[in-house]
Amino acid sequence: SLILIKSVESTTTPETLHELAETIVAMMNAEALLDVKVAYGTVGQELKDVSKSYKEAKMALEVGRIFNVEEETISYGKLGIGRLIYQLPMSLCNMFIKEVFGEKIPDILDDEEAMSTINKFFENNLNVSETSRQLFIHRNTLVYRLDKIQKNTNLDLRNFEDAIAFKIALMVVKYMKHMDTMD
Repeated sequence: SLILIKSVESTTTPETLHELAETIVAMMNAEALLDVKVAYGTVGQELKDVSKSYKEAKMALEVGRIFNVEEETISYGKLGIGRLIYQLPMSLCNMFIKEVFGEKIPDILDDEEAMSTINKFFENNLNVSETSRQLFIHRNTLVYRLDKIQKNTNLDLRNFEDAIAFKIALMVVKYMKHMDTMD
C-alpha cells in the first residue's frame, strides 16, 4: 500500500480529484507495469483533516473491492449504498436477507445467465424493451426470464419496490460472502 498526501486548492472539484486519481492509475500501469487501485477521501482544510481523509480512502478501497470490482479509482464520496451496507453488523444483514428471500438464498443468484439478465435490466432502469435489445433476445424471452426470477424469489423486478429490495439484497449477499472469506 502506498499513501499519497497531495496539496490541492480548496476550490478543487471532485472531477479534478477523479482525474488526478485516474492519472496516477495510468502512470502506475504504464511506468511501473503495476495493476493498481486508487482510492481517495475528501479534501481537508487543516492538517488534522488528513487523518480523516486517510480513513475515508481506506474505507473506499475496501468497499470498492467488494462492490466496485471493475473500478480502478474509487471516491469515498461516491460509495453510495455500498458504504452503508459495509457498516452494517452481520446480524442485521442476516435479518434483512431472511426478510427479502426467506430462510434460503435463492439458487438463481448463482445462475450466470439470470444474473447477467438482472444486471442488464438494472443498467437499463427496468426498461424491458431496451434490455431485450441489448441482450439480443426477444422481448417475450426477457419477460419469461423475469417471470422465472419472480417465481424463484417472490420479487417482481418490474416493480420498483421489489427491484430496490432485490438490488440491496444482492449487495448484502455480496458483502456477507466477502466477510465470510475474511474470517
